[in-house]
Amino acid sequence: MANLNPVSHLREFDLARDSLRDLNFYLHRTAAGEGVSQIRVRNPDGAHSIACGLDEALDVHIHGHVGYYAAGMNKLATVTIHGNAGPGAGENMMSGRVHIKGFASTAAGASAHGGLLVIDGDASLRCGISLKGGDIVVGGSVGSFSAFMAQAGRIVICGDAEDALGDSLYEAVIYIRGKVRSLGADARFEPMTDTDRATVKSLLSLAGLAHDPAEFKRVASAKSLYHWHADANQEY
Repeated sequence: MANLNPVSHLREFDLARDSLRDLNFYLHRTAAGEGVSQIRVRNPDGAHSIACGLDEALDVHIHGHVGYYAAGMNKLATVTIHGNAGPGAGENMMSGRVHIKGFASTAAGASAHGGLLVIDGDASLRCGISLKGGDIVVGGSVGSFSAFMAQAGRIVICGDAEDALGDSLYEAVIYIRGKVRSLGADARFEPMTDTDRATVKSLLSLAGLAHDPAEFKRVASAKSLYHWHADANQEY
């Protein structure tokens, strides 16, 4: 059985012994009612869908690597993954904070509406795809088609980016410190303003990073894809 420490209001689960179903049921139905504020999960062993859809101000620490969709649809909770994460980590999150201490696979932060996703290492393909308002800070580099069709929100990339960064951007803004192999359709570099530098400084501080905001470049939409033009001959 999982252990409860009544003094610290800490609950521990060991997935080498406890079931993932019991963990997720506890997070959704029991933790807040028991007054437990922190849950520690050991031996996740790449399990999928850990700590998804949380809507309480819980502090969840997962010690090890996780599989698909960890901390997806997060609302209010703080989820820290002390390891690497599989595809879709933090997807569709609404608020709260998801912090991946290692690397993140494909589509981290996909469709996030709010909250903050921090990835200490690199992120794979399509990081922040269809972002709808959340903030993402990547301590390393990102793969191709990151921020594809990102509609709102901000992405800070402290390393490099592969091909087609920001392809088909809408209102989201990307700040990147390193090299960009290529920009996607309708994405362009724009001058950094004082407001941009203040934004980068704030997001880096929230992520626990200390880079100089002056080292970052701004990527945003040229907005030429906002409207269909009959005379474009289908060439965009």
